Amino acid sequence: MNKKVTLRELVGARIILAICIAAYYWCWARNDWQSYYTTITNTVGMFAILFFILIASRERKYKKEMVDEFARTNLRRCDSICFKITMAAIVCIGFLSAILRLTVSSEIIGYMLIGLFVCVTIIRTVIFCIMDTKGV
Repeated sequence: MNKKVTLRELVGARIILAICIAAYYWCWARNDWQSYYTTITNTVGMFAILFFILIASRERKYKKEMVDEFARTNLRRCDSICFKITMAAIVCIGFLSAILRLTVSSEIIGYMLIGLFVCVTIIRTVIFCIMDTKGV
């Protein structure tokens, strides 16, 4: 891979890692353990490790290239927006869990948190791509 590394590529790659974490959680949070879940967790885990190594090498290459300060500033803005979204959602999940503590299991709360993690990762990528494209 001799092509130039972009910040958009690095931000977008986080979606794949978030989905790997969600799939791994799904296998471990199930009440009906099946024998093939072990295969799924091992496959997802190995893929995530290899993908993480690929991203790390791409990030190392990105740091050696000329830095795009405008894209970096946009990424900081996106992180700020996503931080506010995440905090509001975690507070909502917390209060919802407290109100419905007798009917909502910890498994459902975990699914909500992992779903929030995946959604925020996707939202971060979309907002960054829009801001980077439009030059905001």
